[in-house]
Amino acid sequence: MTAATPDASQPAVPYGTPEAPRIAVRGEARLEVDPEIARIGITVAARGRDRRSALDDLTRRNAGVLDLVKSYGDAVERLETGAFSITPELTKHGRGERVRTYHGSVRVTAELTDFTALGELTTRLADLDLTRVDGPWWALRPDSPAHREARKKAVHEAVQRAREYADALGTTLSALVELADIGAESTPPAYPQAPGRMRSAAYAAEDTPAPLDLEPQRQRVHAQINARFTMVPPQL
Repeated sequence: MTAATPDASQPAVPYGTPEAPRIAVRGEARLEVDPEIARIGITVAARGRDRRSALDDLTRRNAGVLDLVKSYGDAVERLETGAFSITPELTKHGRGERVRTYHGSVRVTAELTDFTALGELTTRLADLDLTRVDGPWWALRPDSPAHREARKKAVHEAVQRAREYADALGTTLSALVELADIGAESTPPAYPQAPGRMRSAAYAAEDTPAPLDLEPQRQRVHAQINARFTMVPPQL
């Protein structure tokens, strides 16, 4: 009879053996770093007794907002137009569908990397007629070095923890069996964290608002990994 040979397609045993004991640990890292970008939402509105006048006013105000944002050059990394709407408002009384007025709005999102320019731009936008400014939302870029640093620290912690367990048994690690990335993330994913705090500022001159003092909000980066090691059999 020929001896049975192990089936290479079978998965590895998820536990160790006396000849190759395993250690399973989790590595985790949490960092707080300065933000790299800030996003603001700008809503431009207009209203008129007829559709055309509302649309003309909205077009003019939207062009003014875009020109103002673009005037900051390289400080603005991205500028995008989102939702646009023209909505009729019907009269509350009377018969038939009589339109009382038209409301129009355009949503614009700007992403800046110069936080000094951000305070000035936000103030100038908020000073425009029928213009709403939301934010800022602070964030890191998806490829930020902070994410890589958090993952490295998580791995180092896992190795250090496994070494401490092995040392407690009077032995050493021999090999890495598995490294599973649970995830490294900065929360929340869409618009990271709540809008930053805005300070009210006194007016430097009549009709000229002083720039808002915006304090960048520190970003939290979290990474977790699971690791399995084999170790030299301890002498128990």
